Amino acid sequence: MLTLRRSADRGYADHGWLKSFHSFSFADYYDPKHMGFGPLRVINEDRVAPGAGFGTHGHRDMEIISYVLEGGLEHRDSMGNGSVIRPGDVQRMSAGKGVMHSEYNGSVDHSVHFLQIWIMPSVTGVTPGYEEKHFDAAKKRGRLCLIASPGGDEGSVSVHQDTRLYAGLFDAEEQAALTIAPGRLAYVHLARGSLQVNGQALGAGDALLLQGEPLVTLAQGQGAEVLVFDMLA
Repeated sequence: MLTLRRSADRGYADHGWLKSFHSFSFADYYDPKHMGFGPLRVINEDRVAPGAGFGTHGHRDMEIISYVLEGGLEHRDSMGNGSVIRPGDVQRMSAGKGVMHSEYNGSVDHSVHFLQIWIMPSVTGVTPGYEEKHFDAAKKRGRLCLIASPGGDEGSVSVHQDTRLYAGLFDAEEQAALTIAPGRLAYVHLARGSLQVNGQALGAGDALLLQGEPLVTLAQGQGAEVLVFDMLA
């Protein structure tokens, strides 16, 4: 079964300093039909104004992945980590039994555009953890590059869940396919550009939910940057 969800159907919040689209129910946006998909709980597409950010706040028992599309996102946390992540960087924070952190746009003239992804863990109460890796465009060009997995396979960041997350860049004749094993779900989020996914035309912000489908096919991209989740149902 294929379910197409258009960008315009997502929740939206404009706080002035923050403009955010919510793929699933989050904060003041609530839709009982969109509470998550498998262990995938949040995909927020955030744009943070120059000099603004999220003050120190806490999380528990969640795998949090940040994927930057434009600009630089400064991170600080109670584990002692501090860095600025930029396009190509993938940051994973396992909140576990509790962590405090902040996210900030240190630029004085450029906004930061990023995806914040929350995945529910298969175990709770773990010691909080942090990981950050870079995947350059060449690794994603015309193919799906594994960027997160339960075992940190192929140089990906590791997550406490049976979820494999891929990123790809597609243009013109470039195409790829991903086999989905029985009993698993797939979720495709198009971050930008346009792309044909299993014959469905997706634009920036659109998503395709796949249940009982053996294959995800990607083709006819135009400036496409895509994330594909392969998850235990």
